[in-house]
Amino acid sequence: MNDILRTLEASASGMQAQSARLRHVSENIANADTPGYRRKTISFNETMEAGRMTGKVETGQVQLDQRDLPEIFDPSHPMAGESGNYFGSNVDLVVEIADAREAQRSYEANLKMFEQARQMSTRLLELLRR
Repeated sequence: MNDILRTLEASASGMQAQSARLRHVSENIANADTPGYRRKTISFNETMEAGRMTGKVETGQVQLDQRDLPEIFDPSHPMAGESGNYFGSNVDLVVEIADAREAQRSYEANLKMFEQARQMSTRLLELLRR
């Protein structure tokens, strides 16, 4: 039963991590046209307890993409300098959509694992009741 609980915890932590990832992807997409906006990324770290890996993950710190911001020429833009240029966003919508799909599929895989572990524990309890 302890292994089933660990599986449930690992799957739940994976779903939480992918949910956080999707939240940052949606922020990036929403700010794709915001001048000066830098793409946000998040990392995952496997947790340790008593010196051994648990299989659970936690989110690391949010990091800003340090790639150069594109310089856009538009003299009519309110943020344009005297040269008519302003800095755009470094968000690439194709990359964000790919990240969103990957996060969604990872979330679904964790959800299936969670559901199977729950079903196994339910069947185990039914067997023990007999």
